[in-house]
Amino acid sequence: MIRHGGQLSALRRRYPEAPEPLIDLSTGINPFPYKLPPIPETAYTRLPEETHIRDLREAAATAYGTQGPELVAAAAGTQLLISSLPRIFPAARVSVLAPTYAEHAAVWVSSGAGVAEVSTLAALEDGDVAVLCNPNNPDGRAFEAGAIGELAARKAGRGGRLIVDEAFAEFAEAGLSAAPLVPQPGLMVLRSFGKAYGLAGLRLGFLVAEERVVERVARALGPWPVSGVAIHVACRAFVDSDWRRETGELLARAGARLDVLLARYGLEAVGGTSLFRLACHRNAPAVADALGRAGILVRGFDERPDWLRFALPADEDAWSRLEAALARVPRPCQW
Repeated sequence: MIRHGGQLSALRRRYPEAPEPLIDLSTGINPFPYKLPPIPETAYTRLPEETHIRDLREAAATAYGTQGPELVAAAAGTQLLISSLPRIFPAARVSVLAPTYAEHAAVWVSSGAGVAEVSTLAALEDGDVAVLCNPNNPDGRAFEAGAIGELAARKAGRGGRLIVDEAFAEFAEAGLSAAPLVPQPGLMVLRSFGKAYGLAGLRLGFLVAEERVVERVARALGPWPVSGVAIHVACRAFVDSDWRRETGELLARAGARLDVLLARYGLEAVGGTSLFRLACHRNAPAVADALGRAGILVRGFDERPDWLRFALPADEDAWSRLEAALARVPRPCQW
């Protein structure tokens, strides 16, 4: 079973004496969520109409710099799309740029594909399908859109596809997006509304791809692929340019503050994005334990026990508790 962030119930079981409220710093979700607009009762009582889904696709296309709504498919979260693509577009050989979000390799393995986890962009040219996250989770590794487009062209020239997960291509990283390159043949781009807008529980994500690809995905997902509430909120949020600008500035300040705080307590920054930081510590499990006892959940990695991922604290209370917990971590030696 793949371990993900956000498991506050597990933290409570392990540290029953930890103070409330528990603080989740284990995910890459925007801690400054979009303020929910008034939601009409019909968003709950009626099924979404085709025109409503069309409005959502148009809003997403504009927000992501895509040429038109016919190039956008909506789904109940990006994870649903990740899980569905191997069934809709079967492949024998798949290459995944690793280390990265583990679900990508897992879903293709489950489909029966042979999966190779590779470490360079050039190695993704092998296989029928290539998958990469840009920027990457958890280390923030990033590639310019031009390099992505060139790789997609080479894959398409061999009859292959390139899937680019842009769950963190928002705010400061928005210029990395390959979505404006679509409908480039073979290129499929995933975008996460919930992470960027801090509304992960809304379950909303998008695929940007050639029209024929979008049509196949839409048929596979069936009617009513997203909720009326998600449509209503997203259509409002996508056009709120003031919120995006202000939130981008807020995230930048919070990220710089977190960098200083982690360095003060011996955690070496090794990567990250606008929504999280990846840090290295020779005794990372002890750091995670001290934080857990303080009611703070961070993300560890079995394959790299010296790594911890920190999301951005949402308020001053969270900042204070994080610093107090880090101050209690034993520091027997310096970096």
